[in-house]
Amino acid sequence: MSNIQVLDKHTAELIAAGEVVERPSSVVKELMENAIDAGASTLSVEIENGGIKLIKITDDGSGLLREDVPVAFLRHATSKVRTRDDLEKIGTLGFRGEALASVCAISKVEMLTRSAGEMAGTRYIIEGGEERLLEDTARPQGTTIIVRDLFYNVPARMKFLKKDVTEANSVAAVTDCIALSHPEVSVRFKRDGRDVLLSPGDNKLLSCIYAVFGKDFAGGLIPVDYTLGGIHVHGYISKPSSPRSNRTMQHFFINRRYVKTRTAMAALEQAFKGTIMAGKFPSCVLHIDLPLETVDVNVHPAKIEVRFINERPIFDAVYHGVKSALQSGSVPPAMKVPVAKEDTEEPTSQQTKISFPNTHTVETTFPHPAAKEKINIQENNLSIRDGGTIPYNRPVVIPDIICDDREPLSVRQVPDDKLNTAPADPTPAQWEDTPKVDYIGEAFATYIIAQMGDSVYIIDKHAAHERILYNQLKSSQQSAAQLLMQPVSVLLSHEEYAALLPELETLSKAGFEIEDFGSRSVIVRALPMLLEAGDAAAIIQEIAGGLAEGRHEIKADKLDWIYHSAACRAAIKGGDISSSAELQKMAERVLLNHDIRTCPHGRPVCFELSRRDIEKQFGRTK
Repeated sequence: MSNIQVLDKHTAELIAAGEVVERPSSVVKELMENAIDAGASTLSVEIENGGIKLIKITDDGSGLLREDVPVAFLRHATSKVRTRDDLEKIGTLGFRGEALASVCAISKVEMLTRSAGEMAGTRYIIEGGEERLLEDTARPQGTTIIVRDLFYNVPARMKFLKKDVTEANSVAAVTDCIALSHPEVSVRFKRDGRDVLLSPGDNKLLSCIYAVFGKDFAGGLIPVDYTLGGIHVHGYISKPSSPRSNRTMQHFFINRRYVKTRTAMAALEQAFKGTIMAGKFPSCVLHIDLPLETVDVNVHPAKIEVRFINERPIFDAVYHGVKSALQSGSVPPAMKVPVAKEDTEEPTSQQTKISFPNTHTVETTFPHPAAKEKINIQENNLSIRDGGTIPYNRPVVIPDIICDDREPLSVRQVPDDKLNTAPADPTPAQWEDTPKVDYIGEAFATYIIAQMGDSVYIIDKHAAHERILYNQLKSSQQSAAQLLMQPVSVLLSHEEYAALLPELETLSKAGFEIEDFGSRSVIVRALPMLLEAGDAAAIIQEIAGGLAEGRHEIKADKLDWIYHSAACRAAIKGGDISSSAELQKMAERVLLNHDIRTCPHGRPVCFELSRRDIEKQFGRTK
């Protein structure tokens, strides 16, 4: 008996369906694309239980003739491709003829349709690929497809589906993209009986963006309209002053088809280079129109990937389009520089913005000969003001760094095992033994150079400040929350929104007071005391993005991970302008305390160059 057999029709259809229909959102995408190809001007989507129980798509398109209805559910039956040559210039969203066949193979499907030339409509029921009913029905021109009990006959596939809320968010993301791809179509999305989206269908992309993402996002965009070499790039990009911590708000459309394209993404981010911080990403809704024969959309069953004959023209068009928009439409944010108080008697200092724990005051000598002032480090803000001198809150034994005479000059991280903890209540004699830290300068607006004893230390100011904030956030927790004078609304992607909501209680323990505002938005009413109110939106977006990507899963303590994220976002960044007073105090905080040797991510804060090693390089010692 032969070992090779031809599969029966039903089994073969189930296997093929698995390539097209992965989850409810796959069904919604395929059916919405069919409706748009049919010329619909209004499109309604309804789901229940994440789309597993019910998906209902209604349009006012051309409808189907009675004789075409049963044929439409056969595999590879399509009205959009006739010959092989048609595959070289596909202008429709659908073309394979697999969607309806795949959907009906793993669900119970009912279609109601009527074309313009027919007096009566058609009602057709097919379950698991088997026809059940074909009859007349009354309905206006257009089509309604109802999909019930997805994967009812494939229980093995059911177990791979996620929670209803996750599947529903995936469907919502699809409806958003379809609406953005065709702003001339009014798209309505209803989720478990509640309206979530209604785009105007006025053929204005900005109106559609407003309906999908809200007023705040739409109001902070720069228009793009650029043509290069027959490629037209148009749409909107975010302002450099509103970057995000991930790429979830980057949307690209090739010939009005939503796609994932690394070429356009790289061009976008390259155009923004130098205007936003490293590690941050711009947002966009960009349409790229190009000749049909220059792009291949027949790459993957999901049709979300495309292949270009030549990627360079696409990169250039996007890059120069975005660059031109940034130059003409972006106004750099005004820099608020603290102004020194006028005083004819002696120089005064500026209010700084770095947060430090541990209240104490030390006397600091500044480069200006007349500017000898006291620095008072309060619980939340470092400021320079007159005041008495209070000794350090505890002495610290500085690490005894062992230098190997055989080593060349190198930077070495201060090892933790060389640090000793001193008594909590020092005596005045111990205060006198506190080593002196001399601030020398700053390199690349990022690294503090300081001298203590016979060593020079190089300190990463971002990593150091991040560890300081993390330590204080972890110790203060809920009692150090600050109410915001004006609550902040934060727009999230569907994935971020779904990931953040279950963690609101955990965030509350960390000092964040956040409420669900619906439609992928949350309201921030309070922040930990150490964080700036102006950073509220960016901090929540970063935390939500990390939760959506599952970064917290590598840590046993979600709360600890939240402290990490908040401290990283709030810490002073490399490249930021810092005063000498700030850097002096940060150097003292790092070098005179044992608890700051790595940032919360494990990167080193401080490296040492010993005097002996330096002198060896100049031939002063052997």
